[in-house]
Amino acid sequence: MSYLLRVALPDTPGSLGYVAAALGEVGGDIRSVDVVHHGTDGIVVDDMVVDLPSGSLPDTLITAAQSIGGVEVDSIRPFSGSVDRRGQIAMLAEFSQHVKNLDRGLKDIVDGLPRTMTAGWAIILGESEGRWVRKASSVAAPEDDGTSLPEAPVTAPRNLDTEAEKWLPQSWTVMDSSIAAAPMGDGLLLIIGRPGGPDFLPSEVEHLGRIGTIVGAIIG
Repeated sequence: MSYLLRVALPDTPGSLGYVAAALGEVGGDIRSVDVVHHGTDGIVVDDMVVDLPSGSLPDTLITAAQSIGGVEVDSIRPFSGSVDRRGQIAMLAEFSQHVKNLDRGLKDIVDGLPRTMTAGWAIILGESEGRWVRKASSVAAPEDDGTSLPEAPVTAPRNLDTEAEKWLPQSWTVMDSSIAAAPMGDGLLLIIGRPGGPDFLPSEVEHLGRIGTIVGAIIG
C-alpha cells in the first residue's frame, strides 16, 4: 500500500536522510519526494510517497517520522503513483499541440494536473453566453450539477473557503476537501480539489497561478 505523507522538517543538511532512515526502520520504502515549500522560515515541506508492506499500519510512518527532532507530519493519505511536478512540462506541451482544438486541450490540463499536484480532481469553468459553466473535468471530479454563474467567482489565484464561498456546489466540498483556483487568461478558470486535504500551501497556490498564466498566454 502506498501513502502520501506531507512532512515539515528542518531546512538543515541531513534532515531528509534521517527521516528516510526512520521510515525504513518500520518497513517504509520512499518512492518519490517533492519539495512543496522551501521558505525563509527554516522549514521545508516535502510530499513523500511511501510504500508499506501489506498489513502494516500507516500510523507507524507518522510515529517514525516524528521520532526525528523538529519533524512534523502534516497529513497522510492513501496514494497511487508518484509525485513529479516535472510532468507538468509534458502536460503543457501536450496542451500547446491541441490548442486549436480547445476542448481537447482543456481535457489535457484537467487530466494531467491532479497527478502532478497531488490533487484528487480538476475542473475548468469557462464563459459561455454570459454565464460561467463547466468546460472540462477530470475523471474523478464531482459530477456536473448544472450550476452556472453570472460572473467569474475568482479573479486571482487563491484558496477557496468551502464554507464562505456560497457558489461552490456541495458535491465539491465533501470529504473535507481543500480547493484552490486560478484564472487562465480571460474567460477560463482552473479549479483543483484535494479530498481529505491537506490544504494547498501558498507556494502551491502561487504555482497553480503560474500554470494558469502559461495556459492563458498559449491560448492568447
